[in-house]
Amino acid sequence: MRSLWTAATGMAAQSMNVDVISNNLANVNTAGFKRGRANFQDLMYQQVKAPGAEASAAGTQLPSGIQIGLGVQTASVSHNFSEGSFQTTSNPMDLAIKGSGFFQILMPTGDLAYTRSGAFSVDAQGQVVTADGNILQPAITIPADALSVNISDDGTVSVEQPGAASTVVGQIQLVDFINPGGLTMLGSSLYQSSNASGEPITGNPNSNGFGGLGQGMLEMSNVNMVEEMVNLIAGQRAYEMNSKAIQAADEMLQTANSIRR
Repeated sequence: MRSLWTAATGMAAQSMNVDVISNNLANVNTAGFKRGRANFQDLMYQQVKAPGAEASAAGTQLPSGIQIGLGVQTASVSHNFSEGSFQTTSNPMDLAIKGSGFFQILMPTGDLAYTRSGAFSVDAQGQVVTADGNILQPAITIPADALSVNISDDGTVSVEQPGAASTVVGQIQLVDFINPGGLTMLGSSLYQSSNASGEPITGNPNSNGFGGLGQGMLEMSNVNMVEEMVNLIAGQRAYEMNSKAIQAADEMLQTANSIRR
């Protein structure tokens, strides 16, 4: 029976849906995380009678025909890059992008990765790095005798040193993509460019469409817990209904097998 296979594809699709929702809920407090959404599409149809086919010798045509769907499949998992809420941390090395853009991060392989998480620190050499020790690009070094670090909304990094005026030590740059949804997710709130995302476009914060920087704050996850819980319940119910369809089809087969001449 077609219904057995059709309902099985529904269970597989809803299982994937719950996987995506679970990942969203797990990262509700992850800085810079962007929620995912599973997108589905119906599978091919069996054309028993094509619409518009001749229905009689008089030349009448079928207005709709008979087309039987064969289930569903996961088409993609898209990510919503809308801005998350901002959390004040008062840590001078925490940065939030207020608008479009990504920070550039140099990976140990020499490749560039991109992130919305601005939870930076200073390593033993004074370089601005991520929590994993990967260096922010362009590289910025904070002097050992710096009394304070000031980062303006246009990305200018300056420090106060004993007996000296404020000194500019670097400029933070951002990148953006024509299609951020096409970025490859690496984990650790990092992304990598792909053919689908397009090449990175570089610019300074607060210029040419890039967002400004906020010092002493972080952009948190854009996951809405209430919405995700509703989606989780809906996905669970859909999974149960597909399992009920399999059970019903099984019972129908049992009835057919029990018929005696």
